[in-house]
This record gives sequence, structure tokens and C-alpha cells, in this order.
Amino acid sequence: MTGPETKAAIEWLTSVAPDPGACRWEWERNPQGIALLPAGRRWDVLILPGELGYPTLDVLTRLIDRPGPVLADFGESRMGFFVPPGTVSRWIGTGVRGCGQGTWIVVPYPGRATGGVRWLIPPDGSGTLTDAALLELAMHEAAGAAARDARGARGAREARGGGEAWGPREGRPES
Repeated sequence: MTGPETKAAIEWLTSVAPDPGACRWEWERNPQGIALLPAGRRWDVLILPGELGYPTLDVLTRLIDRPGPVLADFGESRMGFFVPPGTVSRWIGTGVRGCGQGTWIVVPYPGRATGGVRWLIPPDGSGTLTDAALLELAMHEAAGAAARDARGARGAREARGGGEAWGPREGRPES
């Protein structure tokens, strides 16, 4: 990501900062390449655990050509999907955290790799966000596929003679 696309992404991201010029100046010179930006103005961020987020992103990219920006935090294996502002206040879901009005997020400089946070899908500068209903659909599909895979693995263990899905345990009387 270089040139005009990076510049447009930087302009779009810093537009939410209390002082966009100062934010951009500091961001470009920060050796870590990160900035704290307020959520809830141009976007909210839904944060999924990585074990659900990565399969959700796979489903999402099969449904649409280009979803909105997506961050990954490798230190804690979380992913942040940029969705329209106000989504967090209406979101009902288990295991999903949200950053909306009154919260701040760590954002890496577009096109620059940092230690723990990076763009999986960088912003394009146009304001493209992931539709929350489409994200929810992708999450359900990803969770359903994971459940089917788990049932298949359990069935395979049982077929190998393990009996119970988790196998025999020491010291437990057989029934």
C-alpha cells in the first residue's frame, strides 16, 4: 500500500483525531508506527477472538470483493472489523467486544508493519466499512463450519474406538 491510496487512508483515519495535523505528524514520526484514534465518529470496531475472526474474514471475502478495514492484534489473537458508527450500541453477541463512542483504538500506520498490530485489510481512504448484518452472517457461517468440523472430529475419534469423544480417562470406572 503506497502512494495515493496510503495518503487517502491516512487522511481518512486521522480525520477523527482531535487535531488531525498533529496526529498525522506524530504518527509518521512514531517509531512504533501506531496512533490512538477515537472510535464512534466515522466507524465502530467489533473485536472478535482470532479463532472466530479469521474464519469470519474468509467467509466475508467470499461474499464481497472488499470488506471494510480489518486489524489483527497478534499478541492477543484478536481481530477488529471496522463497521458503521452506532453498530456497537446495537450489537448483541457473545464473545464479541465493541469499541464505539467514547473509546479509543490502537491503529497502525497504513502500509507499515508494527510489532503487535497490523492491517489485514487496510482502509482504502474512501470510507468503506463492513456492513454489520453481513459481518453477522459471516460470523454465523464461520461458527457453524467450526461446529461441523468439531462434530466430524469427535465422530472420527469415536469411530477409532475411543468410545467417548474425549477418550478414556485414568481412574474413572467404566460403566
